[in-house]
Amino acid sequence: MQSDLDAFKAAFRRHAAGVAAVTARNVDGRPVGFTATSLASLSAVPPLATFNMAMSASSWPAVASTDRVAIHMLGARNRRLAEIMSGDNASRFVGDHWHEGEDGLPILDGVTTWMTGRIIERIRVHNSAVVVVQIESGEIGPDDEPLIYHERRYVRPGDIA
Repeated sequence: MQSDLDAFKAAFRRHAAGVAAVTARNVDGRPVGFTATSLASLSAVPPLATFNMAMSASSWPAVASTDRVAIHMLGARNRRLAEIMSGDNASRFVGDHWHEGEDGLPILDGVTTWMTGRIIERIRVHNSAVVVVQIESGEIGPDDEPLIYHERRYVRPGDIA
């Protein structure tokens, strides 16, 4: 029998989730970003999305101080991009896998969808936050097979043994 905390962690490692990446600019104007498996649609009218993040995350200071973010949905062909965005925070924007959008936000290239929006609420819960974003614009990219996060790996659904 596992402890409650070990059981909780094991349960969520086994809970497959879609993969998104959130990008923003910090107060110095540098791009920041991270992967988010907690992305959810909150409302269609108005178009609202939510994601969760730890306030200890390297991107939290930017998300806490900015009013705008870009949300990217990743497909199977974006596995390497997911690995970059969840890796060392100093290396996430090194390379040619992104460009600056019309509104100055970092936009990741080749994703299935990206959207930009305004943060309308940050709800602090213990050492984490639920962030609510009103979507304002975006673009649909090429279709792709799903990319999911399962057992600490980015995989296609058929890759799960």
